[in-house]
Amino acid sequence: MISQNSIAQVFETARVEEVIGDFVQLKKSGSNFKGLSPFSEERSPSFMVSPVKQIWKDFSSGKGGNAVTFLMEHEHFTYPEAIKYLAKKYNIEIEETERTDEEKAQADTRESLYLVSEYANSYFQKILHKTDQGKAIGLSYFKERGFTEETIKKFELGYSLDEWQAFTDDALRKAYKLEFLEQTGLTIVKGEKRFDRFKGRVMFPIHSMSGRILGFGGRILVNDKKAAKYLNSPESEIYHKSKILYGLYHAKQSIAKEDNCYLVEGYTDVIQFHQTGITNVVSSSGTALSPDQIRLINRLTNNITVLFDGDAAGIRASIRGIDLILEQGVNVKICTFPDGEDPDSFSRSNTLEELTAYLEDNAKDFIQFKASLLVKEANNDPIKKAETIREIVNSIAKIPDQIKREIYIQECARIMDISESVLFSTLAQINKKDVQEASKAHVQEQQAFQVVKNEPQAKRKIDVQYELERKIIEILMLYGDRTEQFEDLILQEDEKSGELILEPTKHETRVFEKVYLDLQEDEMQFTNPQFKVLYYSIIEKLNQDESFSTKNFINQLDQESASTVTSILMEDERYNLHDWERNQIIPKEKDQSISQLVSQTILSLRCHLIDKKVAEYKNETLNANADTRSIIEDVKDYVGLKMLLSRKLGKVVG
Repeated sequence: MISQNSIAQVFETARVEEVIGDFVQLKKSGSNFKGLSPFSEERSPSFMVSPVKQIWKDFSSGKGGNAVTFLMEHEHFTYPEAIKYLAKKYNIEIEETERTDEEKAQADTRESLYLVSEYANSYFQKILHKTDQGKAIGLSYFKERGFTEETIKKFELGYSLDEWQAFTDDALRKAYKLEFLEQTGLTIVKGEKRFDRFKGRVMFPIHSMSGRILGFGGRILVNDKKAAKYLNSPESEIYHKSKILYGLYHAKQSIAKEDNCYLVEGYTDVIQFHQTGITNVVSSSGTALSPDQIRLINRLTNNITVLFDGDAAGIRASIRGIDLILEQGVNVKICTFPDGEDPDSFSRSNTLEELTAYLEDNAKDFIQFKASLLVKEANNDPIKKAETIREIVNSIAKIPDQIKREIYIQECARIMDISESVLFSTLAQINKKDVQEASKAHVQEQQAFQVVKNEPQAKRKIDVQYELERKIIEILMLYGDRTEQFEDLILQEDEKSGELILEPTKHETRVFEKVYLDLQEDEMQFTNPQFKVLYYSIIEKLNQDESFSTKNFINQLDQESASTVTSILMEDERYNLHDWERNQIIPKEKDQSISQLVSQTILSLRCHLIDKKVAEYKNETLNANADTRSIIEDVKDYVGLKMLLSRKLGKVVG
């Protein structure tokens, strides 16, 4: 268990914008930050972070909360794991009791897989540095690759003994269950036999974006035609290779800072680049590039530079990934190395200045690169040249942004010496074909369901009371501890005319006291159970603590309540996503007239409750045994009160 003192220190120190900034590229938007949702596929930002309130809200998925909630949602951390992650990030020493074997056994499957992977990572590092076999074989290999001791430790490289079940036996002795060893792929089970998957391999741990161990890559060091040179962990509940990029954990901050990501093929390419001094680099780990991997990068930058070695056949095979990057709306450049060189070897034999200069001088726009590559293959053959042009236009057609498409068409026309009109016509044909195919699929889908009659969609009815109760929670959270001057309208008889008039009287009080007393006066109760609990919790906190903190209050709530409060507080930030101010539309600030907002909300709630009461009375008149005369008198009283409140409301709004 983590001590409450440690938890409080973590909450006090952690900054939500810094924590989320490690996973999402955030851009300033007024007093807030905005970015692309890490929980859904999108090209327009719907993710908002408020440094003032220390909360975040994702309008595309509806999720929200504080720094801990983000880690639990995004990284699937448990609450203690999120606290530990933040403690590590901010160098906070946490107090906790040792986890017992019984507690390990009670952990859920997912957490158990993480625990097994973390143990394996420590074990492989220990074997590399502390055993004769590890030092003679594994460490020697890494040193031959030019890796320094610092680099080896940074990437937590290790070695698996060349023995059939050395790791498995050690893990079982440490009380780790065989079922989790098998599920992570660390152990292969065949009947009564069990084997270490990575026997005799140097080990590359694969981290999540937050640094958790998800799986491993292992390289064999002997010439064995029957064994794969590289072997990765199999798919598991925590390891999905199409959704992971090797090195992203170490590269995420520099990718955001440099606003560019270098994409390479292998583990050693990433490590050697880091050692040379270029850290904004990741690898697809030998797998075909996937949309999920591109979206991971796109959260941090909109620019990818793909690095290819000098192998022409490999370049031709890998170039398909460029179209995939373009489809995601990401800018892409390509840089190739001289024949016989790859990112690993080239960075090993060049200084940081030489490597940086080479990348800057040789990174080509994808049109230039694709044109130069395909023109060589065409070899002045008109038919092949036409096919080359069509292939380039096919790539351009995948770009979502219309302006970019037009600019690339102009560039292609210049490079390939062909008229723009022909290229635009070809582009239109490709787009038309895509539209027709999409339309055909849509028609087929409709025909499959044409027996079902389309009923007109009923308009969504607004729950007025829900919205007003929600507004009261928002007012209390934002302004509850403020002292404001309120103007109450008292009904009095005019001395001259004898008519009833509304006479204003002013007084100062704290906002939460005004809200509480006004609701108590009419014995108004919240109908939403969650709002009701939150209301009394906020009132109690404001009554006890003069220095009320929204951040501290949210941190003490359960996850569901924290998410609800976050949604309420961040609702108005939705408008900031559209850059209204840039279009000279300035939304009114709520705190310009807090007293007016409070009075208006409470009066609106009172009017709404009167309407509900009148409706109830009208239904009672349908009952044959009802005292109709008495009901009519009550209705008259309520209608009169409604008119009075409406006059008050009109004056407040006006």
